[in-house]
Amino acid sequence: MDSQTKEYQVMARKWRPKGFDEVAGQDHVVRTLQNAVKLERIAHAFIFSGPRGVGKTSIARILAKALNCERGPTPDPCQVCVHCREIADGIALDVREIDGASNRGIDEIRELRENIKFLPASARFKIYIIDEVHMLTREAFNALLKTLEEPPSHVVFIFATTETHKIPATILSRCQCFDFRRISRGEIAANLRKIAAGEGIEIGDRGLAWIAAAGDGSLRDAQSVFDQVVSYAGKVVADEHIEELLGLTDRRFVAAVAAAVLARDGAGCLKSIDEAYYAGVDMPVFYHLLLEHFRNLVMAKVVPEAEGMTEMSREDWTRLQEQTASVSRETLQRLLEILMAEEETMRRTQNPRLTLEMALMRMARVAPLIPIDEILARMAALENRLRSGMPAPAAREGAPAPAPALAPGRAETGADNPAAKAVQESPPPPYGETLPTPSPTREEDCGWEGFKDFIRRSHPSLCSKLAPGRLLGREGDVLRIGFPRRHVFFEDIERHQRRDITDLARRFFQRPELEVVVEALRGEGGAGDAKALKGPGDYLPNNEIRREALKSPLLQKVMDVFEQAEIREVHPRPTSAGEGERDPLPE
Repeated sequence: MDSQTKEYQVMARKWRPKGFDEVAGQDHVVRTLQNAVKLERIAHAFIFSGPRGVGKTSIARILAKALNCERGPTPDPCQVCVHCREIADGIALDVREIDGASNRGIDEIRELRENIKFLPASARFKIYIIDEVHMLTREAFNALLKTLEEPPSHVVFIFATTETHKIPATILSRCQCFDFRRISRGEIAANLRKIAAGEGIEIGDRGLAWIAAAGDGSLRDAQSVFDQVVSYAGKVVADEHIEELLGLTDRRFVAAVAAAVLARDGAGCLKSIDEAYYAGVDMPVFYHLLLEHFRNLVMAKVVPEAEGMTEMSREDWTRLQEQTASVSRETLQRLLEILMAEEETMRRTQNPRLTLEMALMRMARVAPLIPIDEILARMAALENRLRSGMPAPAAREGAPAPAPALAPGRAETGADNPAAKAVQESPPPPYGETLPTPSPTREEDCGWEGFKDFIRRSHPSLCSKLAPGRLLGREGDVLRIGFPRRHVFFEDIERHQRRDITDLARRFFQRPELEVVVEALRGEGGAGDAKALKGPGDYLPNNEIRREALKSPLLQKVMDVFEQAEIREVHPRPTSAGEGERDPLPE
């Protein structure tokens, strides 16, 4: 029994890669080192940095074999010569592996400096592999500087670390640095499948995917978990065994909660959370699993063929696609945004269960969102139906078309306007195309209502923004239009759409030099205020009102006291009879 125990090796050691071709997930490092050995461009010092369990020390040993193999230097060490076997067993005299955490002082580095002067005992190079080199003291690093800059030709240093930022820049500049990456779940699962085949172990793809996920990018960690699973379940590993050992029962609750959210079943969400809580599921961990699940749902909806982006098994990916079949992308994005907004709260809260429950209740109340493309398609279909219901132009040639019915309460302003009639008698062309040019008989016939009706036929959305506006007057080639100061679209009209209004006004009034000026009304009346303006004194430009407000001494004092204060809107104080002008009130 004792002899069998001594002979047993854990999977992480037994299946450690022996050559460059067996390394998983570090192709950029392997290719560079193979070419360096092949071209005999060997640096005197290397730094291998990256997460734990991704192959740093293993590649350091393989590089030592490649340099000292009897057939070498060669990128494909033979694995059978004396040097290759001794390096693999860790007993080579000329390849020393040093733990930087326990040999971190200046005395150990001084001893190393004395030893590197001597030639190798039997190999071609003397190789020093220092693991966790960032643990060396500052004095030890300083003692290494000169040696690293001008080492003997028979010495190669290989440093491995998980924390590159702790290594002094003077050391980094004297070494070739290689950044090792986390290994993808697919590559880890493929490696575990190879081990299972070699060990005669039966396990499904879903179980391998779970073990690979437990490794979190570390192949060594995943192999250790696999070893533990085999010890628990034996040579035939079922998914239930992995679920029990790794505590994956919470994934079942994740699926139940997600189904309840998509079904807008708030009660079902609360029941699933209650069952998960009393089953011992950690609520912050459960939140992150739920966040990952909804991220995968979005991925399955947006990129149906992106299975590799989630690193899930084919079975789980198919289930995700089935779950998202009847849900729009916009709805899934909204649900994910609600979950993401609670991340900071979940990190700080003292009651994570309550926080998660409230988030799920908000998610369950989200109404299905209609994609914008579908909305536009519906609007286009409605517009086509409305247009198809209008009389054909040929039917109007013999007799005038009957006037369209007006909405109750709508004034027939502009009904006698020839320009308005010309616009009403022709269907509106798409905005941006050539519009029919009205031919008014008199300039006074071209009133504000006729102009708005002209815009309504050619640019409906712009007409709705102009509804509360008033025509202040025309002076030569300048058309002044006033809007209430609180009009929600005033800034948009003034900054972005004034050019569109000018183009339409030039066509309507047949004046190519006409310019439109947009101004803020001075009064406080809203869109329905029927009070007539009497002259230019009844309005002030918006910029002038703002400048007058900024000159107020009281406002300057407020701005000095409150550093974060900002002016969002300016309203003039109402004036009473007999009072002069008063300062505007900023908000």
